[in-house]
Amino acid sequence: MEYYVRSALLALGLLILQTTFIPFLSIGGYLPDLFVIWIVYVAIRRGQLEASVAGFVVGFLQDALAAQFFGLGAFSKTICGFIAGYFFNENNTEQTLGSYRFLLIVLFCSAIHNFIYFGIFLQGVRDSVLLATVEYTLATSVYTGVVSVLPLFTFVRRYRISQSL
Repeated sequence: MEYYVRSALLALGLLILQTTFIPFLSIGGYLPDLFVIWIVYVAIRRGQLEASVAGFVVGFLQDALAAQFFGLGAFSKTICGFIAGYFFNENNTEQTLGSYRFLLIVLFCSAIHNFIYFGIFLQGVRDSVLLATVEYTLATSVYTGVVSVLPLFTFVRRYRISQSL
């Protein structure tokens, strides 16, 4: 029960951070998605079902704050959690979180999430929907991957300390 309370508080903190501070880090109009990083963390730590539920909940929270395409964030983040759950291995959790594999999983899941999200969101906006989708997907996924290096350093340190004990 304590885990779920901490997760809910963390999700609320990430929501506040994503909506207030992260827009100041915009590069060319592209923003990192902290929720994708958190969903991948939940998937690696707890498994596919909990990551899918976490993805739905945080996507629903984001949709509640946005005024357009209600349900699109919940849909794309649920799929992101489901796919990230395939990388769950109970025996290698700490190793995965403390290595480059975490970064690669975040990049992969972010690309899938963004392709689904922007593929639907950008319908009818430009002449070439596929080109715009690929552009937004690549830029946002790379930016999210770069930001995911920060928690990776924390996981590496924690993993090395636990190995030395």
